[in-house]
Amino acid sequence: MLVLSDEDAISHFSDTVYRVAFNMLKNESDTDDVFQEVFLRFVKKRKKFESLEHAKAWFIRVTINSCKDFFRKQKNHQDIDSAMDISAPSAKQYGMTDYVQELPEKYRIVVHLHYYEQYKIFEIAEMLKENENTIKTRLARARKILKEKWEN
Repeated sequence: MLVLSDEDAISHFSDTVYRVAFNMLKNESDTDDVFQEVFLRFVKKRKKFESLEHAKAWFIRVTINSCKDFFRKQKNHQDIDSAMDISAPSAKQYGMTDYVQELPEKYRIVVHLHYYEQYKIFEIAEMLKENENTIKTRLARARKILKEKWEN
């Protein structure tokens, strides 16, 4: 069993937690809130892990769940600013990262875990508690969307 200190957890997983949260939330302030929530949950649980990979998977899963909780709270408590925040598409040339950020959440998180975090499809399926074929389909659809955007 592996027991991580607070400092070890932060040094090993802070980048991963931040990237996953930012990928889902697309906002620094909200990402910071979720980041704190994830590490607060870690401190409260004092979870024991089988390995560093198991710990990384736990942090990613908790981050995803925290982001979903954040979305639910936001949906219930929308403020006028966010409701009025409608902006025209920028005239600048988008890079691939910008296109990935525009994907629907279910595609964006799979793309992030597969291409940025280097997880295999079966690992992503376990983390997201989805069927492997569902993950393959989401990746294929995301690639198709990205290809169409890139070509236009």
